[in-house]
Amino acid sequence: MRAVLAALAVMWAFGASAAAQQAPANPNIRAELHSVSAAVAPGDRFTILLTQHIRDGWHTYWRNPGVSGEPMHLAWTTPGFAVSEPQWPAPSVLLLGPLVSYGYSHEVTFPIEVTAPRNARVGTTATLRANATWLVCSDQICVPEQATLVLNVPIVAQGMIDPQQARSASQATNTLPAASQAEARITAGEPAHLSIGLRENGRAIATESRNFYFFPYDRDAVHAGGAQHPRAGAGGVSLVLTAGVDGPLGQAPLSGVLTYEEPAYGDVGGVTWMRRAIEVNASPGAALAETDEQGAKFSSDNPVGVLEGAETAAVAAPEMSVLVAALFAFLGGLILNLMPCVLPVLAVKALSLTDSTQRGAARRHGALYFAGCLATFVALALVLVTLRAGGDAVGWGFQLQSPLVTSLLALLFFAIGLNLLGVFHLGGSVQNTGAGAAARGGDAGAFFTGALAVVAATPCTAPFMAGAIGAALTQSAGATLAIFAALGAGFALPLTAIHFLPGLQRLMPKPGVWMERVRNVLAFPMFAAATWLAWVLTQQAGANGALALLLLTVALAFALMAARWGKAWLVAGLIVLACAAAFTWRPLLGAETASALRAEPWSTVRVTQARSEGHGVFVNFTAAWCITCQANEISVLSRPEIAEAFARRRVVYLKADWTNGDAAIAAELAAHGRAGVPLYLYYPPGNTAPIVLPQILSEAAINEAIAGVR
Repeated sequence: MRAVLAALAVMWAFGASAAAQQAPANPNIRAELHSVSAAVAPGDRFTILLTQHIRDGWHTYWRNPGVSGEPMHLAWTTPGFAVSEPQWPAPSVLLLGPLVSYGYSHEVTFPIEVTAPRNARVGTTATLRANATWLVCSDQICVPEQATLVLNVPIVAQGMIDPQQARSASQATNTLPAASQAEARITAGEPAHLSIGLRENGRAIATESRNFYFFPYDRDAVHAGGAQHPRAGAGGVSLVLTAGVDGPLGQAPLSGVLTYEEPAYGDVGGVTWMRRAIEVNASPGAALAETDEQGAKFSSDNPVGVLEGAETAAVAAPEMSVLVAALFAFLGGLILNLMPCVLPVLAVKALSLTDSTQRGAARRHGALYFAGCLATFVALALVLVTLRAGGDAVGWGFQLQSPLVTSLLALLFFAIGLNLLGVFHLGGSVQNTGAGAAARGGDAGAFFTGALAVVAATPCTAPFMAGAIGAALTQSAGATLAIFAALGAGFALPLTAIHFLPGLQRLMPKPGVWMERVRNVLAFPMFAAATWLAWVLTQQAGANGALALLLLTVALAFALMAARWGKAWLVAGLIVLACAAAFTWRPLLGAETASALRAEPWSTVRVTQARSEGHGVFVNFTAAWCITCQANEISVLSRPEIAEAFARRRVVYLKADWTNGDAAIAAELAAHGRAGVPLYLYYPPGNTAPIVLPQILSEAAINEAIAGVR
């Protein structure tokens, strides 16, 4: 078990690199594609709209996400259509503690320009497919999501506009930064100054407007967390910019977007503030005149105003902010011991002290437990610092972005629950710590109890932790390590104190039958944590990932139980576990990437239509309760190689889902001599009869069928 824990610690530390791309079962973003043109002619240039409907309390990111985050990425598959990069609406400032990001909430629409090929065949329908990935975050967690968006565009001799989508396009255009001829300068200094000319028909726009903020296009050009202290004048506005990792400002041009709110006065004397956004292309040089005459205005409810006030305080006492963050981290670590993810692990350790007759080893074990906690927190901080230096967006619990690590933690918590119920036992007992080998195991067990407790703690966030960790992620590497060390010290202190202070141990109740009952009861919070992590996995890897985890859970339970029956059974259990892992590793690694196969609902009409368009058609007759069907989908149909082969040969993939019964599907099964599923049919292009594939699918069988080998 010690080796398993050590391996888990390593995989946990580096697990963020395997972030999931699989679409979650209940996405936080619902995305749609629409075309402004109801139909297009060969060679036409037209606009499509990608709209994200974002769940309340969540947000996604602009092209420059700021301190943390990741922008949307699109990978297109089209029949010769040229698709431009999306046009990005002006973002908003997103504040989470001291972290400053740029992005969107509620709803956002991205206009995208597309050009049809000149040789597009009139009378056909072109399918544009976008494999989209994005990071969506709340104030507590970030979830990478994926969606496959499909748009069918009819090809006609004369293009036609869709009036409803044209209105949507007009509204979306209003959210884009306006092209501006305003002069702008970036003046070198520490910090640098950006001055932008803002005059319209002789009117001094800057002195009337409020909430100025500059969003640079380049993520590394300007420090996103810095206050910009805008000042206004008759000639425009000036802002203070702190250089990012690219180095000093003012030596090269700087481009981005300036947002502000401009007053619009009503007939009855009221004022409405209208948000404006303009593109800025600043050249190096002296600051523009009349742009630095007075402090610009802010509204108290705007994130920009909050940022200016918060950053002013932080700049005034940077050393104290690190000390306060370390203090909050220490307090958060203390409280973290009470979180449901952690308490069962520590309670079992405390019970071992109650049951122990070897009091002399208590202090050593306490020190080793403290060292295990501290070493694991510092290791986490080092990984965060390293990933942050490489440009990754990371935070507390970042390793749960990996479906593999989520699965391993769920299996670990499940195994701990079985251990607490007495299904199996780990190594020598505490009573045997006097013997040599068992004593060494006890020392290692104390250290790895600390490491395991930290691993268990990462899904939880205690009070005081969010601000402290947010501050740590914006500080230097040394400050980050110090804050995480304080978090580890606070986390380790309570149990360490019990080891070192005999008086506290005497306060603990005497051993008895009650200990076994408490141990059994503590199994169920571990099962609850495993259940929650299984739910997290469904958000990352969908139903296939959840099924894979359940299969692994059954195999693990069998292996642990079989280990009690002798070495032969142990070998059999390990073989079963290895076979289950070999069968399920793809969805648990997030291997179903953006290139994975996507199905359309089956109907005889769709089969006929696809064949009339010259496509081959692969039909999967399946059901959720069909084990063979699900096994084929996980092990074969989910492979990116199958999706690529279907795309290369223009094969339409249809799924006939018989889970809840369907008369049309039953009739089709009967027509092919089947009373149940699975059934796999491939209709070659043309009018030839369908090919019936084996019930146990293989990649080779599918490739041979669609290539016409048999």
